[in-house]
Amino acid sequence: MRASIEVADIFRAAGPAYRAAHAGHLSLAQLKVMSAIEYCRTAALGGHVEACEDCGQWRIAYNSCRNRHCPKCQGAAARTWLAEREADLLPVGYFHVVFTLPAEIADIAFHNKALVYDLLFKAASETMLTIAADPRHLGARIGITAVLHTWGSAMTHHPHVHMIVPGGGIALGGGRWVFSRPAFLLPVRVLGKLFQRLFLTRLLALHDAGQLGFFGTMAHLTERRAFLRHLAPVRGKRWGVYAKAPFAGPEAVLAYLSRYTHRVAISNRRLIAFDQDGVTFRYKDYRRDGVDRQQVMTLAADEFIRRFLLHVLPRGFHRIRHYGLLAGSARKASLALARELLDVTELPSPGDPEVPEDFRPPCSCCGGRMIIIETFERWRQPRGPPDTTATNRENSP
Repeated sequence: MRASIEVADIFRAAGPAYRAAHAGHLSLAQLKVMSAIEYCRTAALGGHVEACEDCGQWRIAYNSCRNRHCPKCQGAAARTWLAEREADLLPVGYFHVVFTLPAEIADIAFHNKALVYDLLFKAASETMLTIAADPRHLGARIGITAVLHTWGSAMTHHPHVHMIVPGGGIALGGGRWVFSRPAFLLPVRVLGKLFQRLFLTRLLALHDAGQLGFFGTMAHLTERRAFLRHLAPVRGKRWGVYAKAPFAGPEAVLAYLSRYTHRVAISNRRLIAFDQDGVTFRYKDYRRDGVDRQQVMTLAADEFIRRFLLHVLPRGFHRIRHYGLLAGSARKASLALARELLDVTELPSPGDPEVPEDFRPPCSCCGGRMIIIETFERWRQPRGPPDTTATNRENSP
């Protein structure tokens, strides 16, 4: 069912004025995202007409843009991705770990998205793998699925990485599975200290190599002393590393992943109103507890679009990555060994094989099977259904 208000509606109404006002200041990637969302599931992308085999009810289905920033296109992408990941699950508890960049670093990341986001992934994953391999902690090689989010609940710039980690790993000698404690994976303070050291050391190396760019009010950070002064406050801070208790089972892991892997800055479900006052939406204020955490915010349409576009990723950037036991090149062999050590005789069953790849929702009138009776190209409209009343009049005596 279509949400009453969509991001696409806001882009169609306020997007042309926003593009005109910011001409020359929007990247090609941002312009493409706006265009994709505006045209998604409209005649601009073509589509097909479906009809019910039983009652003849028909409906138009327009094609999706499939852009990874589109709120409407992530559901199908998430289902496909989760079906592929289901076979990777192990019969152990899974932990949720989050690595967050301080605000001072987030400002640098905004001007250097590809480099700093990539560094965030590398520093966080190396931290986890290093501490887990330490015999004083787990003494094992673990697996990690990491997902980048760049937003806070109010769509502000807030880069952080979510990790889903099995509760244990293969011993460094390879002969046994090492289980983590029931509600404890790795010490977050130790993780935070190593993460900070790895990240800052490599960030400074990027600066010394002249690979970081700075603009506007941050242009002075190109000078090394100014850059070091900017970083000085974060060296004394405790960096944000957070670990949750393990999930209740594989099903809970998949449910969680379905909410996080293909999420965008804001979903259509959170939108409340779009009028002359701006865009009103729900968000969570994590500084509050209980019912007060759920808040409502109204932003001018231009500010809403600006915040949404903050989170457009560089072209080709992978926001879902796997490490350790789940790294692509060694995943199958590592998981096979893990199952052998855990004495798992059967793989998790894949999704229902009876569901066709071109699955379409049943008829809304009678529940019958819908079949495609017509396709139409981009910028074309489908032909209307035959006028049965006119035909009956012509055939009447």
